[in-house]
Parts: sequence; C-alpha cells; structure tokens
Amino acid sequence: MKELQRVQKLLSNYGLCSRRKAEELIGQGRVSVNGKVITIGDKASEDDEISVDNKVVEKEKNRYLMLNKPVGCVTAVKDLRYRTVMHYIHVKERVFPVGRLDYNTSGILLLTNDGDFANKVMHPRHETAKTYEVQSYDEIPDKAVNKIEEGIMLEDGKTFPAEVKRISGNTVQITIYEGRNRIIRRMMAKLGVRTKTLERIRIGKLGLGDLQPGRYRELTEKDKENLFR
Repeated sequence: MKELQRVQKLLSNYGLCSRRKAEELIGQGRVSVNGKVITIGDKASEDDEISVDNKVVEKEKNRYLMLNKPVGCVTAVKDLRYRTVMHYIHVKERVFPVGRLDYNTSGILLLTNDGDFANKVMHPRHETAKTYEVQSYDEIPDKAVNKIEEGIMLEDGKTFPAEVKRISGNTVQITIYEGRNRIIRRMMAKLGVRTKTLERIRIGKLGLGDLQPGRYRELTEKDKENLFR
C-alpha cells in the first residue's frame, strides 16, 4: 500500500490546484475519497479514488517547464484584464507558475504540476539563488551597490545581503536568496535608482541559454539539479 498523505497535498501533486485552494475545496465539502466526503486533515494514498465535485481526479504526468517570460504579461493562470504567461504554454497538463515575475519583468519562470517540486524551489530553507540583471536609466553609483550587498531596510524589513556584479555603469547583476514581492525594484527605488529593464537570468545555476522570449522547454534532470546548486 502506498504512503498516506494529506489529501490537499495529493491534489496539489496531481496538478489540480494549489494546496491552499485544495484546502478551500475540502472545507467546502466538495472533496471525497472513495465516495466519502472528507474534512481538512484527512489522508489518502495514490491508490485511493479522489473526487472533486463528484468528478474523479486523474493523476497527470509530472511536467517541469522553463519559460523565458517576456515583458507584457502577468504571472497567473487566469487574469480578466491582462495576458498571462499561460498564453505561451501549450501542454495538456494543468501546470502552474512557480513563484512570479512582474508584468514588466522578463526572464526565467518555472512552471510545473508537481506541488512538492514547486514548494522546494520556493521554500526559504533551500536558499535557492535567483540572479537578476538590472539596467537603469542612469549610472548606478558604487554606494548603491555597497548598500545592496549589505542589506537595505524596506517597509517589510531589511533585505538579506545580496551579491552584486557590475556589468557596466548602468547595469548590474544582483543575486538574492529571498522571494519577497518586487524586492529588486523596491531596493532600487529605495536607493533612488530608476529601473529601465529587469530580467531574471538565472535560478541556482540554471540559466536561459538560447531560449528566446515567449518560448519554453522541458527541464532535464540536470537542469533540476542545477536549480539547487
């Protein structure tokens, strides 16, 4: 018999929805296991029949995708106002973005239907490095670089020390180990630097390579290893 797991985790792993959404469905009495309606905290195995709204949930093949997100779309599965990153993804499985990039930020965005993988990438304890290339309208002063490396006090607390590599007078690469919302743009704004372009060029040691904006590819096993190096 396969291992018992909380049903919300199984639903996330199956690619149906996030764990939080699964908990909402369970709380609303819309989830059953082997024909019996369950409550939050109940467990099941992959051998059990799990249904949502009386429809059996089938486990999908796990997909691990890397998209070169272009500027001009939002990181969401659905949005009533803007084009989403899903416009560029054409797979039958119900993948979802891992983390997010802003509307005007481009670069590496991972998508998957594997909840455990997504949680591992995003969880702070894994300290997954994320490297961004920032181009500003004006020259970025050395004192701004030093402050980024030391940590900057923002409205939600001080940032962790970051690694900064200067590319030119108005371009730097910043490597961070935290995932706060719009953190790079907020750091630059706090320092009085006007961001022109922002691109995430690397997660761990996984880079974009020759992947063009708006295109995606499947991650290899080597790619997945490089995420956590």
